[in-house]
Formats: sequence, structure tokens, C-alpha cells
Amino acid sequence: MDKNDIKIIKTASPGEKPQKGAELGFGRIFTDHMFLMDYAVGKGWHDARIVPRANLSLDPAAMVFHYGQAAFEGMKAYRGKGDGIFLFRPRMNFERMNVSNARLCMPEIDEEFILRALKALIKTDRDWVPSETGTSLYIRPFIIATDPYVGVRPSDTYLFIILLSPVGAYYPEGLAPVKIYVETEYVRAVRGGLGYTKAAANYAASLKSQNKAKERGYTQVLWLDAIERRYIEEVGTMNVFFIIDGKAVTPSLNGSILPGITRDSTIKLARKFGYEVEERPLAIDELKAAIETGALGEAFGTGTAAVVSPIGELVIDDKTYTLSDGKIGPLSQKLYDTLTGIQYGEINDEFNWAEKV
Repeated sequence: MDKNDIKIIKTASPGEKPQKGAELGFGRIFTDHMFLMDYAVGKGWHDARIVPRANLSLDPAAMVFHYGQAAFEGMKAYRGKGDGIFLFRPRMNFERMNVSNARLCMPEIDEEFILRALKALIKTDRDWVPSETGTSLYIRPFIIATDPYVGVRPSDTYLFIILLSPVGAYYPEGLAPVKIYVETEYVRAVRGGLGYTKAAANYAASLKSQNKAKERGYTQVLWLDAIERRYIEEVGTMNVFFIIDGKAVTPSLNGSILPGITRDSTIKLARKFGYEVEERPLAIDELKAAIETGALGEAFGTGTAAVVSPIGELVIDDKTYTLSDGKIGPLSQKLYDTLTGIQYGEINDEFNWAEKV
């Protein structure tokens, strides 16, 4: 397929766009249109179209409901310099989506075609891209199995969808340090499983712990490895970094950790800023010792939704540790300023990460 194969049917009833300065929240407001594309064995991907956003009609036997073949991505578009709209490293998202597809026995997508389709969708709903500081257009591409069959096998049919949502800060705290609860009872993923993919099942598995953390007044959960319950993996929505003895330490990608695009960008920027970066196993006991001895300088999470989120408090085995005096650290601030500056097209992008729509 090429970009001329995308049918565009515009809505006859445009929705009311949020007023300037309105509280957007995250993931609750959606634009007028969505992108859809179908897949069938023997036919491949077909019928690419931009249509008014509406409810889906699926057979109750659709395999996504019974066997969980569903994967997604999270991206953003930014209204920036000169009223331009920018994407941030979008090809990496679609490359990662194909990794998820392969693990879940779902068909690969043509990455360049989907990027063109995404740009066409954003142009269609361009007026929905917010312009206030800290806002963006969240992009949710996802694939679901639609074959009406109750039996364990890969589906023969799929639906690819892209939704758009104008958003504000992911965490209510914004850039203020968040409180994180270290989970020692439940696990999120194991090597050989789905942890390195953006499979919907990973997030369903995290909800129990997320609710427990929320009841205790914490923003997110920090997961440990599933075998020894000893090594730090990631936060529910972010990869994590710790500045220990002046070095930036982040858990190595071992098969159960999502290879974050913001994580990769952070590593490249931290090295550019002169930090030594170590990607290695990091035990929770080592982190506790670093906190207690003062070797830990700061801690933060990275991800598309929050960009950079400083960690101001950790609870480990019911003991509370305050990090960086509960304030944002210097590297967290510099990374946030640099990443968002690139994303909004406001500073020099020497890595060529920002792509204009």
C-alpha cells in the first residue's frame, strides 16, 4: 500500500475541542477521527482508512477477548516552533511494535506506510493538537485479534487502529518528584515471556500492585525481577535511572524489561552531558546501601507519557527513603529540558530525533 491507498472520510459532526487553558488530564479526551486497517491471512493488510471515531463492532467470540492477542504503542505529537507539529523518533515505535507483533504471533506492519498514515491522521485532526506548555497529542496505535473463534491458536484476522488524544501531564505531580512503592510480592514479567513487548497482558498483570500502591498514597510501582525478587527492573510506566557515585545506572535489557525509546534517548544524552552510563543488573540491596551511604545522587523514570519523572520517595520493605531531599535533581531537570526542547522543535536537534508532520 502507498499513501494514496488511504481513504479519508471526514466527520460531519466535529466534536468540541478543549478550550485553551482547559485541564486536559490524560487519556480521557479523543479527537474526531481514527485510522483503521484490516488484516486477513492470504490477503495481508488492506482497507486503510481515516474515518470518524466511533464504537467498534466485534463478534463476542473475537479472539482478543479470550486469548489476549493485543499489542500497542505510545507516542506523542507536539505543537512547537512556528506552529509546526513534531513527532519524536516515531520509527522506533513502529519497529518496537513489530517486535511485539512477532512475539504475539501477529502480522508485521509496514513501518513507513504506517508512519505516513499517522501523519495523514494528525493532519486531519491538526486543530486538536494543543499548544499550551507541557501539553501534547498522545498517539495510541494498537492491534487486536478479531477472528471469531474459541480455540487456542493465532487469529487469522486483525484490526489495526490509531487513536489520538490531547493530553496534559501524565502524573498529577507534573515534574514534581513522585512517590514509588517497591513491589516484593507480585511480579510483572519473566525472561522468555512478554516483558520486552508492549503487550496488553503486561499491563493487566500490573494492576493489582498498582492499586495497592495507590491505596498507600504512592504514584507507581517499582518492579523487581520475577525469579529472585532482587534485581530492579522498571516502574509500571517508565524505565528507571539512578545516579550512583556520579554514574548513571539503569537496569540492562534482559528480556523482561521494555526497551524504552525515551530510555535510549536518555542514555545518549547523559553520555553527551559527560556522565558514564552503566546498563547492568542493579540489586535492590545495592540501591538501599547507596541511599543510606549518600552515594545515590538522584533517581528518575523515563517514558513517553511523562518524559522524565524524578523520584522523590521510595518505599522498600515498608521503610520510606527520601531521595534528593524530595526535589528534582540536576540531571533530571537537564534531561527534561533537553528532551522537551527537542520534541517541541525549540532547541538544536543534533540527533535528528524530531520529525515534522
